[in-house]
Amino acid sequence: MELPDITATVTDLLVRYSFQVLAALAILFLGMLLARLAGRFIERSLKRTSIEAHLQRLVVRAGKALVLLFTVIVALDKFGVQVTALVAGISVAGVAASFAVQGVLANLAAGLSIMLSRHFRIGDYIEIGTTRGQVQSIDLTMTVLRTLEDARVIVPNRRIVGEIIYNYTGERRVPLAVHVAYHEDPEKVIRTVGEVLAENPRVLKSPPPEVGITKLDDSGVQIALRPWCKAEDFWRVQYEVYRAILTRFRERQIEIPYPQREVRLLPAPF
Repeated sequence: MELPDITATVTDLLVRYSFQVLAALAILFLGMLLARLAGRFIERSLKRTSIEAHLQRLVVRAGKALVLLFTVIVALDKFGVQVTALVAGISVAGVAASFAVQGVLANLAAGLSIMLSRHFRIGDYIEIGTTRGQVQSIDLTMTVLRTLEDARVIVPNRRIVGEIIYNYTGERRVPLAVHVAYHEDPEKVIRTVGEVLAENPRVLKSPPPEVGITKLDDSGVQIALRPWCKAEDFWRVQYEVYRAILTRFRERQIEIPYPQREVRLLPAPF
């Protein structure tokens, strides 16, 4: 093909399709602008409701995606593409791809279930199986927990749905116990322990802590303590209360017993 023929062909294509290309580009630009405006409108509307923040972000993203998808379909139709055949082809490809990404789809479905059920929220301290931690984020495919050791635990959402979930958010009871010798005055011990709990700022005044004798061991009397605290202070209360009790017992000379065994040596038989 000679150069004049190529030039004529290119010119003919530009004249024939230039309007369609410009119209498709204009539609795409307008669609992106509309998607941004729709996202802002949905976000402002959802802020007036009690819907969780992560679920609000999901709805905003879904709204923007729908607007963009509609815009692309309109732009392709304007460009002359058979949209019906394209949608049918995408549907067939989607069915085939779904078998290859079953795990991802399971996480997506579980993520939607978690967000809609609202069994726990961001900031809650929960336990799932053997994993405990504060919820840092909830996405469509995974939930991120922050443990007390400051480790990030990423849990696939499909591992959460169907599991037993303990939510310790709010107030949590701290199980504590100390032992004292049998010769100690139990009223004095209980009063001393009660003073330690009352002085700790992390221990809640309401509901009030419970203190009492729960067991008579071989080597001493067991005193149980059941104070309440905020979920995030659970371990700090244990550390601080045990340390304060040890110091207070030493000051008041309250004996903490330890296991003892008496060994008798019998004379050897003749």
